[in-house]
Amino acid sequence: MIELRVIPNPNAKSESIPAGKVRKPEWLRVKLPVGKEYAKVRHIVDKHKLHTICESGNCPNMGECWGAGTATFMILGNVCTRSCSFCAVATGRPPEYDTAEPKRVAEAIQRMGIKHAVITSVNRDELKDRGAEIWYQTVQEVKKLCPSTTIETLIPDVRGTWEALYRMISAGQEVVSHNMETIERLYRRVRPQAKYARSLEQTKRTKEYGKRTKSGIMLGLGETDEEVYKAMDDLIENGLDILTLGQYLQPTKMHLEVVEYVHPDKFAHFKEEGLRRGLKYVEAGPLVRSSYRAERHVHV
Repeated sequence: MIELRVIPNPNAKSESIPAGKVRKPEWLRVKLPVGKEYAKVRHIVDKHKLHTICESGNCPNMGECWGAGTATFMILGNVCTRSCSFCAVATGRPPEYDTAEPKRVAEAIQRMGIKHAVITSVNRDELKDRGAEIWYQTVQEVKKLCPSTTIETLIPDVRGTWEALYRMISAGQEVVSHNMETIERLYRRVRPQAKYARSLEQTKRTKEYGKRTKSGIMLGLGETDEEVYKAMDDLIENGLDILTLGQYLQPTKMHLEVVEYVHPDKFAHFKEEGLRRGLKYVEAGPLVRSSYRAERHVHV
């Protein structure tokens, strides 16, 4: 298991390493996925013909999470209508979605005995409802088969289709997450089909609906400390409860290059700063991803 223990030092100068000088620093090394629990999750995912963001997004924590018997399920296929320059998920025109998928996801979660499930999806901009009905049915099916399982839904940008948003978040999930991904200045480069203000409004509307709200930001793309602080303040102003901060890692040579590898001490500083500014919970570290240790975020 990967455990990062760092001591916050707000007054220390950054020890981040500019990308290009080294391949990857020591703190970004991970263990290869092995073990009985990993094999069990692998079998269940394959048997039920499910997609996981763990695989599609090349998550560095897959070995740890799958080894602990957990996974983040990705619904509505594995082809996205967006072409974000940081993401490893395939881009294109998705095939017709599978109406039986909600039940298969619920059955897999039941078989795995998951106490807290995380569900995400690709963007389906070609659908009038952005995939909202499948979202609703998936959460409902999980709650029906596994009534004691808590759920976090990491939902995409609905492009201002607020009726779709309300349908997505009305199924009974405990946490609703929507990732900002980066600071405002880099939005057009990192998320060319998204808008910073629109994602903030999506978080605001989710909070007003009565849900526990969560978002995530990647570091190492060239952002400044002040820009990270501003993003925190913007999110807090729009009702954010929980924030995750992790290191951006280039999935292929076709994606954005890493500008710097942010030192664990700097992540610890950002965590303390986020809490000081009013966030209820901050998960921060080089290997942190949106769903990392998500079970901790249900009751904060």
